[in-house]
Amino acid sequence: MRAILFLIYVSFSILSIMTQKYFNIAGPCSPNEHYMLDPLRNIGKELIDLINSKHYFVIHAARQSGKTTLLKELTRKINAENEYYALYCSLEVLQAFAEPEKGIPEIVQKLESCIRKQGLPKGFAKDADYNNISNVLNDSLADYCKGLDKPLVIFFDEADCLSNGTLITFLRQLRNGYIDRADIPFVRSVALVGMRNIRDYKAKIREGNETLGSASPFNIVAKTFNLENFTKEDVAKLYNQHTQETGQIFEAKAVDYVFEQTQGQPWLVNAIAYEAIEQILQKDYSKPITAEIAEQAIHNIVLARGTHFDSLMERLKEPRVRRVIEPLILGDSFIDRSSDDFLYTKDLGLIKEDKEKVISPSNPIYAEIMARALSWNIQAELMSKREYDIPKYIKNGKIDINHLLSEFQDFWRKNSEIYKERFKVAIFDYAEAAPHLVLQAFLQRVINGGGKIHREFAIGSGRADLCIEYGDYDYPIELKIFDGPSSVSEGLVQLGKYVERCKCNEGWLVMFDRDVKKSWEDKIYMKETAANGKKITVVGC
Repeated sequence: MRAILFLIYVSFSILSIMTQKYFNIAGPCSPNEHYMLDPLRNIGKELIDLINSKHYFVIHAARQSGKTTLLKELTRKINAENEYYALYCSLEVLQAFAEPEKGIPEIVQKLESCIRKQGLPKGFAKDADYNNISNVLNDSLADYCKGLDKPLVIFFDEADCLSNGTLITFLRQLRNGYIDRADIPFVRSVALVGMRNIRDYKAKIREGNETLGSASPFNIVAKTFNLENFTKEDVAKLYNQHTQETGQIFEAKAVDYVFEQTQGQPWLVNAIAYEAIEQILQKDYSKPITAEIAEQAIHNIVLARGTHFDSLMERLKEPRVRRVIEPLILGDSFIDRSSDDFLYTKDLGLIKEDKEKVISPSNPIYAEIMARALSWNIQAELMSKREYDIPKYIKNGKIDINHLLSEFQDFWRKNSEIYKERFKVAIFDYAEAAPHLVLQAFLQRVINGGGKIHREFAIGSGRADLCIEYGDYDYPIELKIFDGPSSVSEGLVQLGKYVERCKCNEGWLVMFDRDVKKSWEDKIYMKETAANGKKITVVGC
């Protein structure tokens, strides 16, 4: 009897291990395998209402925001309710087929494969005429829908992977089917889903036009959705699923810290939990997840530079993204919020606009990644220069910021022209932001030496704010471009408020003077003054 009980216990233990859920950081989530929130919790009813009303719509969000998870759950729900046939079809593998002669047959065949694999009625494209590129998709869908006993709904995932002639022909055939469906059966509802809104789907409709823009052949969209990030309550609810299963607690301060740093970006929320549980604590569920462990998890995933970050940071190379991110780094006062550049960068999930209309990086982690990505090579070079080793700036556990910035003044004087040119030619053409990025690369060694840098970028702020944290001390630094005497007085007021917010008694205002007619003797200086009752050192560069 004891042997039998032991075998039952072992079997149950093995089964528990095999079925234990985890935080997913790769691919769509499955409710049987992963901790996850209901993907339809916020927009499910509205999507179903659109489908019931026979509408076509668009869903877009940044990569790894839960789009595919949402579509698969919506497909499952609709098929379970048995009123419509719902089909999920990813077009990601078709991005290489830009010309319709090859692309359209591939789309038709992809649809046939999805229909077969997902168990929908057979017969799609059985008489497809692939010589008739302009109509074969439309005809195949119409013929198929004519023979179905229920209306068909299709969710095209990764639709923005299509390009050029294939994209235009695909959209036009869907549009023609939509227009004629009162007389000829066609797909009841279509969702185009991807990273970008439909206006940013890449196609050369005519020479010089690289996006659909106002010339879109798919002007039948009833509504466009942008998936929202998790709320703080969502993060707590998600993490509590792990607590309920394992007993391991996420402390309230840890949840607050994760939300502050991620602003609810789903992949980041999952990645921090995964790193903390699987890597840092090695699945020791007796230990709680603290804010300190969450901070270490963030540090680890930032250093790892995984594919999530790489795919986003690749966008920094695009001119239209640079035209938004560079002013963001500099704190420039103006950007056209109605421009395609701004809307595109926002759609990618790189920036956000809050209720006060302040434009900033989507979350502090992305701000850190942007600064690192744009100055990565310079950081590596500086790490090899022993004369700039961080220990020489440490005295009695404090950083001698004046010494550190004095060293930077000398470095900038010797190397500014070189780095400006390199940022223009080799590093995504961020020449205007070179001063800010080079100084941040110079300060990066503080992080590598055990410190931290908190970065605040915002369009319209007129500056970039950094706060170095080392040991028990904080050091607020403001970076600003010199544009006349008013720049200094304005910077003093801004920094005085920032120093107060950081609960410090001292701050440093770094003024970069780009006037090529001025001598370095006039540009390089260090002066002490005061603002808002705080000691301020103005550092000219």
